[in-house]
Amino acid sequence: MRRPPLPRSLSRLPVDGYILALVGTVALAALLPARGVAATAAEGASTGAVALLFFLYGARLSTREALDGLRHWRLHLTVLACTFLVFPVLGLAARVLVPQILPPALYTGLLFLCLVPSTVQSSIAFTSVARGNVAAAICAGSFSSLVGIVVTPLLAGLVLHGDGGGFSAGSLVSIVCQLLLPFLAGQLLRRWVGNWLTRHKKALGYVDRGSILLVVYAAFSAGMVQGIWHQVSALRLLCLLGVEAVLLAVMLSATWYGSRKLGFRRADRIAITFAGSKKSLASGLPMASVLFGAQAGLAALPLMLFHQMQLMVCAVLAKRFAAAAPEPAAGVAAGSAGLGEAAGDADAVAGGQRR
Repeated sequence: MRRPPLPRSLSRLPVDGYILALVGTVALAALLPARGVAATAAEGASTGAVALLFFLYGARLSTREALDGLRHWRLHLTVLACTFLVFPVLGLAARVLVPQILPPALYTGLLFLCLVPSTVQSSIAFTSVARGNVAAAICAGSFSSLVGIVVTPLLAGLVLHGDGGGFSAGSLVSIVCQLLLPFLAGQLLRRWVGNWLTRHKKALGYVDRGSILLVVYAAFSAGMVQGIWHQVSALRLLCLLGVEAVLLAVMLSATWYGSRKLGFRRADRIAITFAGSKKSLASGLPMASVLFGAQAGLAALPLMLFHQMQLMVCAVLAKRFAAAAPEPAAGVAAGSAGLGEAAGDADAVAGGQRR
């Protein structure tokens, strides 16, 4: 027997499956945070999932498209300017909110958030869902992470009046091993595994959202274990969320409309919007532990909340971009088959369906 249809008012509710999964992941971390051996296992699984994600992107993306993305220097400079110039300026401007709206400890965390490099895997996945320039997004996100290894601690030492040193080569090695090497391995093996990946692209799309969910669970579990939620009042937390919502809205608007003023085409604007408005929790948490020591938990709280907020907002935004995207001409579609495959694989990230 067929189930009765949902009422029209309920069927139109803007409920996104991936957003529900993110909320559920945070709830799971709050109720059952990973501790001890489980925390180590969760961190290892997250690292492995990210490496697998980049292997798949390397295997799906043709070498020619990757080189085209690498040569897109204007786009990369725009993303770097948004990440390491516009964001820090806005963070410094938020100092006027201290102490009436934000206490000094939370403002320090907010300013640190503005110095962190852009996220990589989710920016690529959302760009892919929105039918943007995936090749450029891969390069832009990777460049931001690599530059951030040096620029973030230097900026922190300048604007936070703290010690910006203390970084070891291990941080750079970690990024290379998790991002660059798997991508290059995928490129090298593409001729042998590319057809198989194409046949299983829908199933492999779960790798995109699964990797993000693992990172979120591991990070929020660590926060629960450290007890950072008990160090701030509910009112201050709401104020922080409001400030971060404004910050995200300003950056999304600046990247989208600013890139149009700079003459970028739609696919490039989508890549700039997602790569230039987001911050990396995976890169920021270890940086916070080096820069803030025992206070890293509270300093990283604004970044953790902002990361969750940007995923939810960008999931909806990516689906809307995809729905509004014009259908490509036959010749253009044939010439960009590799990017089309990557977009199809990551459709599940925002819970949307391709037109």
